[in-house]
Amino acid sequence: MNQNYSTSFTVDQSPKEVFAAITNVRGWWSEEIEGKTDELGEFKYHHQDIHRCTIQITQLVPDKKVVWHITDNYFNFVEDKREWTDTDIVFDIDKKDGQTEVRFTHVGLVPAYECYAVCTDSWGIYINGSLRDLITKGKGQPNQSEQIANKHGIANHS
Repeated sequence: MNQNYSTSFTVDQSPKEVFAAITNVRGWWSEEIEGKTDELGEFKYHHQDIHRCTIQITQLVPDKKVVWHITDNYFNFVEDKREWTDTDIVFDIDKKDGQTEVRFTHVGLVPAYECYAVCTDSWGIYINGSLRDLITKGKGQPNQSEQIANKHGIANHS
């Protein structure tokens, strides 16, 4: 059975608009991003000392697919600080019945991970909420990590 975390939603916008929104990572995930998110190469994400990761953009197929590979990861709230390291994040964009379907899969993010509850909740909020809003309303809600961390009782130790 495929246990990788996956979620999807459908919008009226075109695959081109969806692709543009996905690659505008600062618009839906976090403004604390270093590097370019709309071309092949590397960018870095961090939230205080709670979470930071280095992401390699390995695939950009305009209006179809975006693939990120996590080359390095640090969590301060789980035993295995590197839980996401060597996992892949895949965004698939498909035309379906005049609408555009976005399927998000975090390959390697499985229930055995200690961070699974927090991470899947977090992705759900960012993908189904913020990214969807960026696509449909032109504005996402990045930087929600504080609220998510508080909700799960994760403290910032800095």
